[in-house]
Amino acid sequence: MTLVIENGYLAPIVGAEIPSGHLVIEDDRIAAVGAGPYEGEATRIDASGCLVTPGLVNTHHHLYQWASQGMAAQSTLFDWLVTLYRPWARMDAEVVRGAASAGLAWLALSGCTTSTDHHYLFPTGRGDLFAAEIEAARELGIRFHPARGSMDRGVSSGGLPPDEVVEPLDRILEHTEAMIDAYHDPSFSSMLRVAVAPCSPFSVSPELLTGSAELARAKGVRLHTHLAETVEEEEHCLRQLGMTPVAYMAETGWLGPDVWLAHCVHLHDKDVKLLASTGTGTAHCPSSNARLGAGIARASDLLRAGAPVGLGVDGPASAELTSLAGEVRMAMLMQRARYGPAALTAREALAMATMGGATCLGRQDELGSLEAGKLADVAIWRVDGFHAAIEDPVIAFVHGSTPPLARLLVGGVTVVADGELRTVSGEAAARAGALARRRLMELAREDL
Repeated sequence: MTLVIENGYLAPIVGAEIPSGHLVIEDDRIAAVGAGPYEGEATRIDASGCLVTPGLVNTHHHLYQWASQGMAAQSTLFDWLVTLYRPWARMDAEVVRGAASAGLAWLALSGCTTSTDHHYLFPTGRGDLFAAEIEAARELGIRFHPARGSMDRGVSSGGLPPDEVVEPLDRILEHTEAMIDAYHDPSFSSMLRVAVAPCSPFSVSPELLTGSAELARAKGVRLHTHLAETVEEEEHCLRQLGMTPVAYMAETGWLGPDVWLAHCVHLHDKDVKLLASTGTGTAHCPSSNARLGAGIARASDLLRAGAPVGLGVDGPASAELTSLAGEVRMAMLMQRARYGPAALTAREALAMATMGGATCLGRQDELGSLEAGKLADVAIWRVDGFHAAIEDPVIAFVHGSTPPLARLLVGGVTVVADGELRTVSGEAAARAGALARRRLMELAREDL
């Protein structure tokens, strides 16, 4: 089947924008992009009054946290974590399934066609948590990059998390390898890829970092972790490891084009240069960083240095009901608040949410831009109505409130139409998220 999106303002990210053009989709690929109407037989989507962009790519998330939103609302990261580790330790597969259903549906409604998830708690006897979130993504129909996270360094070993939520090193590596073997699909059109993701320098051992890097590279998958999120993290690394977080990553083999790091708020100039020179990516999460009082990441400095930078919503417990499209605006405003009005343009912010994210995930040849041969992951935004007061559709999208989502396609398949989910019930997804919250709180109370 040939599907044509026409009459819209095309922002392909790579190449010139087309004020009134067409985009041709055949099967799950973009077949052509051009100006003016399309001549030929096709099923047509009229994008008059709309901005057409690549689908947005979410580079950092914790879906299970949908069930713990609104807690520790005035806490810094370390206090917030200490408060939430214990209820999280009670989650089961039912909680994760409901939270993932709601969280992924919320992402799709904000223009997301590809999302990661960093799941790093695996309490024993609680069911198959990894499979639960994968099933939710399959049902919704967006591309999914779950990262098998881990923690092996509890309080008794000088780490931050309580000992009850960490796992033995051997178990982590064995289960991670099993998840890669069971689920990772490296094909061009892949809907599911797996990454390896020890949690953070203050919750994992050096042995877990090096072992994870060796496993990921042997299996040909990517590496992900949190890094340099707070001042307290740097102080912890200096006190216990004798080096800064980025220096520690370099020593343990955790820099390179197959690595992307979440946050990177507190970087030294030499860190920025090192991340750029090694091709290490960053998932910038502006709302979460602000909510926790962590600071404003040096995203524009990283971009100017040539480092890949994508956007991430982060977990809902530190970025309640945050939309991925909204993070495009937030990223631009935060950089301008720190560096001035020329720090980040609307188009640079949109590129972070699309091509930047695709590059962080190693899918820049498949996703992130509207080019012939790439996968047909497309978002169509209504920029008529009130948004028409701004002549430039990209400025209207980024500077203003997020415009209505007219259509979201993943591989040419409609996931959202006129602001409503089409592959699953939005009401059911919302209800699943609320029930996941209730169940998690009940499970936590049972153990008090």
